[in-house]
Amino acid sequence: MAPVRLDATGVAGPTRNQARGRRWRQTSPGRYVPASTSRECIHQHILEQGARIRSYGAVTGWASLRFQGAKYFDGLRRLGPGQLAPVPIVTGGALLSPDDRVVISRAQLAAGERQLVDGIWVTRPTRALFDEVRRHGRLREAVADIEVAVAAGLLSFAEFADYVAHRNPWTGIGLAREAVALAGLGCWSRPETLMALIWMLDAELDRPLCNVPVFDLDGRLIAIVDLLDPVAGCVGEYQGGDHKHGERHRNDVAREQALRDVGLECFEVVGGDLADRELVVKRMVAARGRSLFQAPADRLWTLDQPAWWPAWAAARGL
Repeated sequence: MAPVRLDATGVAGPTRNQARGRRWRQTSPGRYVPASTSRECIHQHILEQGARIRSYGAVTGWASLRFQGAKYFDGLRRLGPGQLAPVPIVTGGALLSPDDRVVISRAQLAAGERQLVDGIWVTRPTRALFDEVRRHGRLREAVADIEVAVAAGLLSFAEFADYVAHRNPWTGIGLAREAVALAGLGCWSRPETLMALIWMLDAELDRPLCNVPVFDLDGRLIAIVDLLDPVAGCVGEYQGGDHKHGERHRNDVAREQALRDVGLECFEVVGGDLADRELVVKRMVAARGRSLFQAPADRLWTLDQPAWWPAWAAARGL
């Protein structure tokens, strides 16, 4: 529901008296929505705060990325359920009234770095991602930000790396460069990324392949695995809460058995494990130690894609 201005006729918006009543809610100075409009919808929250931009500026960071379709940028506060974070807005020097529903930056904003989406100005994905990475200042989260933004189809790794390469004088550029150097794994979610980073940074193992299809020698797809060490023949899978019960769990069990049947050793990481890196490292190292380390000629599995795969994968957006 797009916020509207006051209207003396009461047609295009509330009259001044109506705005004082219970049927309308103020979203920003001079802007209103019906009081029944959800306060917990992330897209509504972004739309309401984006509407306050007047002379120049754009919604940026997580809010811009989410508004453009990157679902893993949720903007939730960690203080409690349903509490949405302030929407980050970059003004390019223009003034906006302070408000606890927004975080305002007067940093530079080139005209080509913003675009109009569904009625509000948002930064283009490269700038939005750059601002988000610098905002929270955490390396692993920054790598996850890059992975999920790319997975959402908003930009490519190469586009973001090129953008960062030309931001020399900016605060936080060092972190952004570190994140770019680690990113490009091909993960599809934040937990998958954090699992891969534990493999690389904590277990100190070689960079894995992520979300790669594994086939048997007859060209049949065995599985698309979250993490693969192709030298060892070791597979890592992240299992979210939706994998615990019913048909999904049965499919996971069958999938793991199919991988083991062709000589791939497996380990599993679930949501709560990611906070205990030492535990995950032990599991990873133990699984790799059990792996067969077969020469390519001796394997019952392959990464060579059969002729049917490209069209099949493209049809499913893989």
